[in-house]
Amino acid sequence: MAEPNKKLHIAMFPWLAFGHIIPFLELSKLIAQKGHRISFISTPRNIERLPKIPPQVAPLITLVKLPLPHVENLPENAEATMDVPYHIIPYLKKAHDGLEQPLSHFLETSTPDWIIHDFAPHWLPPIASKLGISRAFFSIFNASTLCFLGPTKSSVIEAHEPRSEPNHFVVPPKWVPFHTKVAFRYFEAKQIFDLFEENDSGNSDWFRYMKVLSGIDALAVKTCVEVEGEWVKLLGELHDTPVIPVGLLPPSKQESSDNKDSNWDTIVEWLNKQEKASVVYIALGSEIEPSQNNFNELAFGLEQSGLPFFWALRKRKGVDSVQLPEGFEERTKDRGVVWTGWAPQFRILGHESVGGFLTHCGWSSVTEAFQFGRALILLPFLGDQGLIARFLEEKQAGIEVPRNEQDGSFTRDSITETLKLVMQDEKGKIYRDRAKEMTTIFGDRDIHNRCIDKFVEFLENKMG
Repeated sequence: MAEPNKKLHIAMFPWLAFGHIIPFLELSKLIAQKGHRISFISTPRNIERLPKIPPQVAPLITLVKLPLPHVENLPENAEATMDVPYHIIPYLKKAHDGLEQPLSHFLETSTPDWIIHDFAPHWLPPIASKLGISRAFFSIFNASTLCFLGPTKSSVIEAHEPRSEPNHFVVPPKWVPFHTKVAFRYFEAKQIFDLFEENDSGNSDWFRYMKVLSGIDALAVKTCVEVEGEWVKLLGELHDTPVIPVGLLPPSKQESSDNKDSNWDTIVEWLNKQEKASVVYIALGSEIEPSQNNFNELAFGLEQSGLPFFWALRKRKGVDSVQLPEGFEERTKDRGVVWTGWAPQFRILGHESVGGFLTHCGWSSVTEAFQFGRALILLPFLGDQGLIARFLEEKQAGIEVPRNEQDGSFTRDSITETLKLVMQDEKGKIYRDRAKEMTTIFGDRDIHNRCIDKFVEFLENKMG
């Protein structure tokens, strides 16, 4: 056992995407609340863009800036995935690989007890091992997604045929012993195949993931057994390592009222005028680049639905952004808002006039929506989002917009019908009711606090 009151020093090293950085920061704050010291490591620009750290834990969290090396094809000042179009992300991974020396130097000179890291630094295991630093991989993806991706335990790998074509990904994997719908659609399976291909960074994402998982002391996952009990158990068997759910890391209300919320006054004034549970909130995350055709169909479907809406539509830098159909804003201005600035999502979802959420199915967005029991209209685009959509459909906690299996396209009518089903129709009541039930887990602070207690206890005891 660890000495009583021995305070740990823990280094946190997330991948350069805010969908990863923010959960790593949430986890850091919760560990710091237990009195342990945190070194939170990222690049200068990302550290400057972090939300303010609450004063009660600020003395225990040191923000460590490692300058991102310059690589060809990566624009000046691009330090996170939101700064570049999707096809440039491999160059961001290449630049991230250039952090190997500065990170080694930091670890040598500051000797943390633990490093909690992401999927990208495939070069980290030998460094940590040489320095005697324990490692935990922290997955911002949920347990069912990680199980679907597959095992690292050799006995499980050997027992199954490798998946060598997209068709192998449209059915649940053979190592899942219980019935499930969690699998990709064909258009998603074609995309996910990119994971296994070497990209312009010189390595595939799968290679990175397999390397960082080798020899870890723990696999921490942003979930809880109340939501994913059987998946959490299976994950431990597939990786032969302790799997520790850290809870869903819901943002706390006071912290979500950040300095950017000067926008909130304008937004809340509009929301206050709408009827209770009548508004559909639309947000597809900062990484999504729908085709112009898909974007048009989404807009026309929304227009046809006649529903009041708030559309958080952030433009990505360096991307030839898709355009709203001509006259859309003019035609819908009496019942809808297209908001292109920063939108305080957590506060919007918390407003009583919001009834449903059309989402790209990012795990953090889903977590936020279920804090308030908002019904979900699922429109996944990238990576793990399709698997999350199936996971939620299985629980009847949301319904997906029907699409073409081959190319992922959808029609305005399918958008309209799905919106009306979830927001208004009697047949959609099951989704509204189930979303409210979800608050009993997602909104229960005690469940998440217990997860953190167990995780911190594991970190402390492992150092004994």
